[in-house]
Amino acid sequence: MKKVVKFGGSSLASAEQFKKAGEIIHKDAERRYVVPSAPGKRFPDDTKVTDMLYECCHMAENGEDFTKKLACIKERYQEIIDGLSLDLSLKKEFETIEENLRKNAGENYAASRGEYLNGIIMAAYLGFEFVDAAGVIRFKENGEFDSEVTNQILGERLAGIQSAVIPGFYGAYEDGRVKTFSRGGSDITGSIVARAVKADVYENWTDVSGFLIADPRIIDQPEGIDTITYRELRELSYMGASVLHEDAIFPVRREGIPINIRNTNQPEDEGTWIVESTCQKSKYVITGIAGKKGFCSINIEKAMMNSEIGFGRKVLQAFEDNGISFEHIPSGIDTLTVFVHQDEFIDKEQKVVSAIHRLADPDSIDIEADLALIAVVGRGMKSTRGTAGRIFSALAHVNVNVKMIDQGSSELNIIIGVANDDFEAAISAIYDIFVIAQL
Repeated sequence: MKKVVKFGGSSLASAEQFKKAGEIIHKDAERRYVVPSAPGKRFPDDTKVTDMLYECCHMAENGEDFTKKLACIKERYQEIIDGLSLDLSLKKEFETIEENLRKNAGENYAASRGEYLNGIIMAAYLGFEFVDAAGVIRFKENGEFDSEVTNQILGERLAGIQSAVIPGFYGAYEDGRVKTFSRGGSDITGSIVARAVKADVYENWTDVSGFLIADPRIIDQPEGIDTITYRELRELSYMGASVLHEDAIFPVRREGIPINIRNTNQPEDEGTWIVESTCQKSKYVITGIAGKKGFCSINIEKAMMNSEIGFGRKVLQAFEDNGISFEHIPSGIDTLTVFVHQDEFIDKEQKVVSAIHRLADPDSIDIEADLALIAVVGRGMKSTRGTAGRIFSALAHVNVNVKMIDQGSSELNIIIGVANDDFEAAISAIYDIFVIAQL
């Protein structure tokens, strides 16, 4: 059995945290492949190493002296090395980094050095082989991740290695130029490694014991999620749940590899299992609630719209021509409503309105701003009658007006639109009716 383990920035922010990670890895011989992030915050007002590296890069590009900032980064790593009592020097690595920053190596290179250096330390601490991600994770010239080439290169490279450390967050183009994933991309690296080595489990260690049913900033001590499917996670991640980078699902999903979200500070907790499918019933009808503020709706009315072939395409073309993607499109017999991100739409609203009039000739257009979308997700909803009715009842009880409701044919999720000001009250009401009421 093989396990890939990824540790987040908070799990590797200090020597003390490194020791916790080391204990976790050595406790199970199956944890053979380790993917570290860059050191995160040691305390609330601390600065992440990646942010410090971005700052060095920007200072270098502006011709400013960045050596003091780089020295602060050196101190962070030396503190970890000393705390682990390692006979290790990163002097040459920092000399190379300084030289490349002076040559304006760019943000991707600068940001990647956090994981690169932490990977060297982790490999030395564990006694594992260090494998530079730049040599095994490939990007296409257009910046797109090359999954199949990477899977072949990485699989061949790790095939003869018993235990290895592969830094997260970055890879390289074929010519060796470093390219990073989006922020949080170490999750993706862990998933890529798990696929390449055909792991049995991908463990993602962070500072929380798995997923929670709702945002703890809104709900006080929400219940945890024991098991969640890839599809449910995808829906929740897209709507704002942020324990795991949403793109980290895809490499393991195609191989059916389960992900286990665990807490470095509470390793005895089972955490959350993310699986392709399961016969296990959810403890509650819903699996999770997540949402985002900052949407607006464009309501288009036209008599006999339902009988006009191509009407929807014409409306959406107006958004496409202005570079705006849509979120949801609930419709009626004579109405069609398009929900979009308000910050993307506001500067182009009159261009879009003009284009809709020109292309679709509607009777009227009405715009409403400052809306929030909430996703209620759960595989248990499919076999439970009255879920939507209970949501309406809960929201009516706290005087929240529903602006929109949209449910797909899969019955996996229900999307509700409410005013931004009602966002927290709506989530609390839904949580109460489906979770608190069942406790």
